Amino acid sequence: MAIWTIVVILGLVGLDQVTKIWAVQKLSNGQDISLWPDVFHLTYVENRGAAFGMLQNKQWFFIVITGIVLVGLIWYYKKLPVTFWGKMSRISFVCIISGAIGNLIDRIMLNYVRDFFYFKLIDFPVFNIADILVVGGVGLLLLVILMGEKDFEKQKEGTAE
Repeated sequence: MAIWTIVVILGLVGLDQVTKIWAVQKLSNGQDISLWPDVFHLTYVENRGAAFGMLQNKQWFFIVITGIVLVGLIWYYKKLPVTFWGKMSRISFVCIISGAIGNLIDRIMLNYVRDFFYFKLIDFPVFNIADILVVGGVGLLLLVILMGEKDFEKQKEGTAE
């Protein structure tokens, strides 16, 4: 990995951790901050499971799986081509890796993940910056897979003529 990649990952993990520290200091006493009444709130939750409260209190499972995923992502990252879609894949991997490390730190240090963003309007599970990074990274990766495949098919058709 290039030094800039490591710096970006550290910066994103730092942002995640700083916002979680802020949430603990400002919201852990049960305070709820309404940024947009009945739509978007800041509220502190200690998540001892996965998304939507699945697999409660299975921290070692999450730690092991996250470690395996991180090793795989870093290994594959190094093999990505230096093309437009390869660069987009690298950006998605940086987001996923950063988010995974952010929540992994919580799981190892605290035995739970600190969440605080809450879309009250749709009663969406409370989440954090690391979750946004993982979901955003996966979304970008899906776009790369779908769009990159179309480009590959176009290139294949163009050379066949």
